[in-house]
Amino acid sequence: MKHLTLIVHTNIQQDLADQLRSMKQVPGFTFSHAEGHGVQVESDPFLSARDKVVGYTPRVRVDILLQDDDVASVLDTLRHKPDGIKNHGIYWVTAVEQNGHL
Repeated sequence: MKHLTLIVHTNIQQDLADQLRSMKQVPGFTFSHAEGHGVQVESDPFLSARDKVVGYTPRVRVDILLQDDDVASVLDTLRHKPDGIKNHGIYWVTAVEQNGHL
């Protein structure tokens, strides 16, 4: 089992939710509010005048538990869909030692 974490700008949250819901490999996901602080690149297409003034960029963190074999195909789909998240965020994958329901 793997934990896929995505950090994307809030502007693509709905499109991303639609994409994730359409993937049979994704059993579910969680969105959490996040604030991106750090050096902002002027070429960032999502960096608004508001972001520059308040000093952070509104982001969404997405947490997804996936089977090991599904991680590559989910990332590939997100990268290559015409309305995908390519160049709109970052991700990382971590191993999950244990998961279940409480």
